Amino acid sequence: MQRMNSLFFLPVLLGSDMNVYGMARSFHEAYDIQSVAIAKKKLGATMDSKIVKVLVEEPNLEDDEVFVKTLVDFAGRYPDKTLLLVPCGDNYIKLLVRNQEALRPYYKFECISEELLMKLSIKESFYQVCTEHGFAFPKTTTISADSYKGFVPPFDFPVVIKPSNSVAYWNCHFPYKKKVFVANDQAEFDAITEAIYGSTYQDHLIIQEFIPGDDSGMRVMNCFCGKDKKVKLIALGHPLLEEHSPEGIGSYAAIIGDNDPALARQMKSFLEGIGYVGFANFDMKYDPRDGKYKLFEMNLRQGRSSFFVTAEGYNLATFLVNDVLLSQPMGCVIATDSALWSVIPKSIIFKYVKDEDLKEEARQLIADKHYVHTFHYEPDMSLKRWIYYLKNQLNYFKKYRKYYGNKGLH
Repeated sequence: MQRMNSLFFLPVLLGSDMNVYGMARSFHEAYDIQSVAIAKKKLGATMDSKIVKVLVEEPNLEDDEVFVKTLVDFAGRYPDKTLLLVPCGDNYIKLLVRNQEALRPYYKFECISEELLMKLSIKESFYQVCTEHGFAFPKTTTISADSYKGFVPPFDFPVVIKPSNSVAYWNCHFPYKKKVFVANDQAEFDAITEAIYGSTYQDHLIIQEFIPGDDSGMRVMNCFCGKDKKVKLIALGHPLLEEHSPEGIGSYAAIIGDNDPALARQMKSFLEGIGYVGFANFDMKYDPRDGKYKLFEMNLRQGRSSFFVTAEGYNLATFLVNDVLLSQPMGCVIATDSALWSVIPKSIIFKYVKDEDLKEEARQLIADKHYVHTFHYEPDMSLKRWIYYLKNQLNYFKKYRKYYGNKGLH
């Protein structure tokens, strides 16, 4: 733990979910400091915590004027503090980028331009950037509210259906809604697209070929780029299992550290080539048909599962503080140490992961005490947090029994 005068800075986290808790834990482990948070509402992940306090709940926080006023008013509470602003969700990073000039007098942060954000956050234009930098991605097309009826995908089933605009999709509602769908035939495809466009979501949908293989074919890469637009950290993770509940599909539940020097070099070249700043999170899947990683998307922030990087010994908070607050010169760190990170009970990992070699690697990491669960943090284990943790873990048994393998409209 790096001892630092607690008067020096205060982490202000935007959101209240697991990502926020993971960042708060990173700050607490590194600096023995309590973070504060501003969010639309309090979520269970951060309730009753001693390492992060949600001090502002503003249901209209996604309105630009409300966002700026809320953050400026909040900064007025701490005239003598250096406030380090950390967005922890897609909606919050977009709000920050759009309003960065209004907030710079009050907070310390670095972020990309609005032009680059638009280029990277809309999946169609993101895939164009991938092509320009030599990244492979699944065969992809798009449909709209005007073109989906009678549409036949130009590649074989099964196909993946997901929103181009994740923020707009998050705010829509319809029966059997899932974060991502997989359609196995034309009838299922038609039913899913009809359900989506029968809701308030009217933006484009991304239609992709399904890359063969189970959850363990996925890879996740987390990077941090300094304000000099140079990459400071690259950490590759090998997911063992994803969540399978409707709202959690595609979110990683257990990860083991990995290392691919060639992929790291390619990602470093890509990020520095586009002049990126801040955290970035990439989802990809290994395609056994051609031996290539197929890039799915880029999140313009640390990912929900990014605490696996801190768990391996590469504390995310320290990279942010060293760059944004201390302006320390840093080279590029490529993570090579490994740990098993999860948000689910260990028994679920060993029940649902099919690859025996991965399970053996997980067992060895547990035996070597290189196992970390985001919510199992001894300094924060009050009675209420214990109760939350136990309920959260028991709920996963129900979720996997009910939803495992179900990515259709049912």
